Amino acid sequence: MAVPPGPGTSGSVQGPPRHVLVPLALAQFICSFAGSNMNVMINDISEDLDTTVQGVQLAITIFLLVMAALMIPGGKLTDRFGRKRCLVAGLAVYGVGALLSAAAPGLGVLILGNSLLEGIGTALLIPPVYILTTLYFTDTAARARAFGAIMAMGGIGAAAGPLIGGLITSGLSWRAAFVFQALVIVVIVVLSRRISDPLPPEPGRSFDTGGAVLSAVGLTLVVAGILAADDNGWLTAGLLVLGAAVLAWFFRWIRAKERAGAEPLLSMSLFRDRTSNLGLVTQCLQWMVLMGVSFVVSAYFQVVRGYNAIQTGVIFTAATVGLLASSLAAERFAKRRTPRTLVTTGFVVTVGGIVTLLALAGGAQSAWASTPGLLLIGLGLGVMLTPSVNVVQSSFPEEQQGEISGLSRSVSNLGSSLGTAIAGTILVADLAVGSYAAALIVLAVIGCGGLVAATLLPRQRAVAGQGSGR
Repeated sequence: MAVPPGPGTSGSVQGPPRHVLVPLALAQFICSFAGSNMNVMINDISEDLDTTVQGVQLAITIFLLVMAALMIPGGKLTDRFGRKRCLVAGLAVYGVGALLSAAAPGLGVLILGNSLLEGIGTALLIPPVYILTTLYFTDTAARARAFGAIMAMGGIGAAAGPLIGGLITSGLSWRAAFVFQALVIVVIVVLSRRISDPLPPEPGRSFDTGGAVLSAVGLTLVVAGILAADDNGWLTAGLLVLGAAVLAWFFRWIRAKERAGAEPLLSMSLFRDRTSNLGLVTQCLQWMVLMGVSFVVSAYFQVVRGYNAIQTGVIFTAATVGLLASSLAAERFAKRRTPRTLVTTGFVVTVGGIVTLLALAGGAQSAWASTPGLLLIGLGLGVMLTPSVNVVQSSFPEEQQGEISGLSRSVSNLGSSLGTAIAGTILVADLAVGSYAAALIVLAVIGCGGLVAATLLPRQRAVAGQGSGR
């Protein structure tokens, strides 16, 4: 399916269409920001809404889980209703959720606004961000630049979320942080008015409701099982087994749909590309580490060390600086090194950062002891976020961009929710130095798993629109 001529769709590496790139990058920023800025509000929200650290962790995890569970259906809906329409609809739902969260009288309403509505809005708006980027930027270098900018903003949103959230919370209140999100949404809506959809919607296209339900239920059960680990081992085992069974049922469902000639939620062909599969694994593990470290360090310094929101946010400045520096260099890295080299290097540096964080910050009295480790973590993640996404998106032709974008974002957000759930469950079981170290060690092991997956990536560069490593 050819893309109609438009700004940035030629093969030449002329200036990227900023009227497209800016709102898309901002959209990724605010969604990533939402996933991490609550980490520095743990004490404030707990006191104001009369809840606990576990309550705030639950709200954060549900938000990330809703995104993961609905991202695949959200990607499919872009084909039916159009990428631009889904983007705007998602922004509207997100904005309503942010305002509702700002006015929340209790944890239940906060979960409704932040975890559910903002999660649903994100699942609608993020797939169009990646589909539109892939369609507008067809040249390999231009696409690397565009994804570099978007992933940089996403990484900055996740890494700087604690700092920005801390500044707003300390200067005004935690509720003002949600008003800030709503204001950014308004800016994105205004800027996105100039975006046109390169491909027409297909209103008559079928939607696999059964597959959407099965995938959402399966992912929810898996994450719920991890969250229950500190309370009931048998419940955890039961939920994990049930979740795995539902996900197995989901894959049988979509295989049966394909054999019957119907369109499933996901095509099985998406899982036959070895390079893409490895890229998806690295994406999942990257976000597990990023969001896991963010929650663990934030909770530890606030609850155990007694730091306020802004002090905790300042601690994360090092990670933000590192991630920004390496993400903005994505295009230069892409020209000189293969995705395999970049992702491998990123995991090595990130794991090294976690080890440094453990060695220097565990028993130190000064918060500045965390700076070297967080800087390395930021640098490592920034190096590999963009090539992982580019490998996956570039492995499939334009007609499959809706599916692969939804799957890619779902996998990344599943990693975010799993990272928060796993590391947070270890930490809140016994908020002390020992559990802090244990949580970071688990995250380091997860990072080593990502390193293994990265070394299995092919040495050649991915070519847009062509599957590689089949």
